[in-house]
Amino acid sequence: MSFEMPKYKAPDFSAERFVNAPDAKTEIADMDGVAPEYYHSTSMFPEYFKIDGKWQLAEESRMDSSVVLRPDGHLDVVENRNLKKGDRVILGRSEDGHEGIYVHANGFMTDEEALEDQFVFRQGRSRETSYSRDYDELIELLKYEREHGNILWVMGPAFAFDYDARAFMQAIIENGYAHGLMAGNALATHDLEGALLHTALGQDIYTQRSVPNGHYNHLDVDNKVRRSGSIPQFIKDYNIDNGIIYGCVKHNVPIVLTGSIRDDGPIPEVYADVYEGAKAMRELVKKATTVICLATMLHTIATGNMTPSFRMLEDGTIRPLYLYTVDADEFVVNKLLDRGSLAAKTIVTNVQDFITIVAKGLGVVK
Repeated sequence: MSFEMPKYKAPDFSAERFVNAPDAKTEIADMDGVAPEYYHSTSMFPEYFKIDGKWQLAEESRMDSSVVLRPDGHLDVVENRNLKKGDRVILGRSEDGHEGIYVHANGFMTDEEALEDQFVFRQGRSRETSYSRDYDELIELLKYEREHGNILWVMGPAFAFDYDARAFMQAIIENGYAHGLMAGNALATHDLEGALLHTALGQDIYTQRSVPNGHYNHLDVDNKVRRSGSIPQFIKDYNIDNGIIYGCVKHNVPIVLTGSIRDDGPIPEVYADVYEGAKAMRELVKKATTVICLATMLHTIATGNMTPSFRMLEDGTIRPLYLYTVDADEFVVNKLLDRGSLAAKTIVTNVQDFITIVAKGLGVVK
């Protein structure tokens, strides 16, 4: 099979209900960080607003944000905490057009999909689901995106605990299939621990045997990175030549590491301020056309909430933004669906097996 980009079907705004709809109402925010009453909160889908008689798309959307009409007529999607006094905020709680707001949830649906029987088994994904087609589609998508898009990986520390998973992910990065990485302190710490000491949480990453005083290893690595002052300098200081973080540094793949209360260390690049970390994550998400979230529930949910279902390209073309979530726990992958990210593709498996299948399918390892 070969990848074919789905065509976007814009709404027919010549229809009577759209022609007769009023302009969207607005109200000026009267203080920083607070939206007016009855503000409109965005979804992950393309949303159109009638401004001065014309329907206009909010280009860079995300869930749970307000829409600000700028003086030049541009629509900005802004988290409520980032609203400024004086911003003109769009009002409305309906999505069918009659308040000048239309949410277009089926823009990438084919005629064939629209005619499918709505009564189906297994709308959720489980260990019993067959994923062969999902893997084939993902592999073809990644081949396309390497040349034409932006692939963002969101990773939990499980990768760092396995020798092959680290090596295969490094191969994926080195062959151009990664344009960004988001993770926490743990992934970076344990991956660098694996590179320096061949352990993760004190266990050998290949044999899984605990080593004497191994529970100190990740703390020692944190300490060494902090002494070096940065991850790149640590890699130079200790001649690191393997791993996920090493691959990203070597190939200039941007990394955003966001912290949590329980972090050891953390290493210097980790954002301690949650809102600064969210802002940095958002900058990577804005560039992404495919996002793959692996074995990290909280990072996955956070990423899903800031990821729209579409992307507008420089030439005005609207294309889907692909979001995958992979976890061994059905609860985790289906929780993303429960939070409204209905365009997410979910795969229930351990990430070590997942990355092996993907790396071999891409031909970056034998």
